[in-house]
Amino acid sequence: MWPRLFAALTVLLALGACAKPPYTNIDNAQLKTLIAQGVPIYDVRRAEEWRQTGIVEGSRKLTWVDKSGQPSPEFMPRLTAEVGKNAPLILICRTGNRTDKLARELMAKHGYTQVYNVRDGITGWIGEKLPVTKI
Repeated sequence: MWPRLFAALTVLLALGACAKPPYTNIDNAQLKTLIAQGVPIYDVRRAEEWRQTGIVEGSRKLTWVDKSGQPSPEFMPRLTAEVGKNAPLILICRTGNRTDKLARELMAKHGYTQVYNVRDGITGWIGEKLPVTKI
């Protein structure tokens, strides 16, 4: 009984890990297109990270979590004041991991419907030698 139960659990976990996220992952070409269409881009990293790498031109700087992983108290009030729940928005961080978590949270807990995650973050943008604005 236990081997079958373990095998079934393993399959379910694997399927969950491979499940399509509720948001849309985008690459740099898609990012450029969405920015050109006026979709706001939010860089959710911390100030020291913006200074290290610069930001994608036009990004709105809005830190989501501090170094210890605690949410910034101004994040949700500012985001909800600037972007309606049915309006599109783009999220970018260093590599796309933070924004993966944030995009899921925005959709599941806060009712946002059109969230785009820059798959490889600012690292992928810089890796393709695309321009950044220094802070």
